[in-house]
Amino acid sequence: MTSSEQSLPAGTWAADKVHSHVRFSVEYLAGTFVGSFAEVDASVSGGVLKGTTCIGNVQVPDAHLEAHLQAPDFFDPERHPALTFESAAIAVDADRITIDGTITIKGHTESVAITGSFAEPVLDPSGGTRFGLELETKIDRTRFGLSWNTAMPDGVPALSDEVTIVANLQFVKRS
Repeated sequence: MTSSEQSLPAGTWAADKVHSHVRFSVEYLAGTFVGSFAEVDASVSGGVLKGTTCIGNVQVPDAHLEAHLQAPDFFDPERHPALTFESAAIAVDADRITIDGTITIKGHTESVAITGSFAEPVLDPSGGTRFGLELETKIDRTRFGLSWNTAMPDGVPALSDEVTIVANLQFVKRS
């Protein structure tokens, strides 16, 4: 760790569920498909970031597609109800953050590297203290058993294997 690096704020912090969200995007057909998770539970304590979201809360702009995402060839929330993340190492350098950790989707855990920005703690209008993280990583969905695909007329897969996950999180200090 260089002298310009620091860590996350000390203490116990919980995500403000109103101002925190996770979304994902994947190339599909001739563009980018975007979805999100309705609720995120995250915390920072002892310099460790943990997060979870209920797979049943996946949101996309079509009810039939939401149902397909609940099927075994996608998320299968009956057998695997949560997506989880836990950090192993965090480095903050000014307003930039790098996090190494593990993500578990559909019962399979993989190491991931996450990068993003860090907003220093501030006092909010109600007297609380909060800080923010904007994080991004890319995963190969097939490594987690998210294997559905179909071929376009030229034989190219319609859905990319690479998925971008973006988390915008605001944490509130707990006493």
